[in-house]
Amino acid sequence: MGSRDEQVVIVDENNRVVGAASRGVMRRFILPHRATYILVFNSQGELFLQQRTVTKDIYPGYYCPAAGGVVAAGETYEESAVRELAEELGIRGVPLSPLFDFYHEDPGNRVWGRAFSCVWDGGITLQAEEVAAGSFMSVDAALALAEKEHFTPDGQYLLRRWHAEAAQSPRLRANPPEP
Repeated sequence: MGSRDEQVVIVDENNRVVGAASRGVMRRFILPHRATYILVFNSQGELFLQQRTVTKDIYPGYYCPAAGGVVAAGETYEESAVRELAEELGIRGVPLSPLFDFYHEDPGNRVWGRAFSCVWDGGITLQAEEVAAGSFMSVDAALALAEKEHFTPDGQYLLRRWHAEAAQSPRLRANPPEP
């Protein structure tokens, strides 16, 4: 988990970089920033759903359908996605497929996200500081769980948008692009 002193990218309403600030300042003033979101599927098309630790600085203990996190100062979305996937789940060397960019805002968070997906059938090592638990499940089961459990609002938006777009695009359907 990034420290409150970690420098993160701060952006404007059009997702243009305007500077950097500590994570603590970004959270305190709800500054718009960038984050990455990686939907991890296995070759059967199941999604890895994780539960955040209760010590997370935002949405503690919530379920989230994506690995990922805040983009550090001087880092690209792609570099952040590779780093976050390795840190949170121990997944390295897997190709990431870009999906879409989006803006999400709620009372405690203003974020420009970039979504990716990957296919992974190897082992997963949860980062104890950030991920309390996780498992693969069908996308439909994850969507049903989101109706009765606490889900990160940005993650819920991401999953619903991916699901709607996957219904229209063979590229995104239950079996994501092969590596």
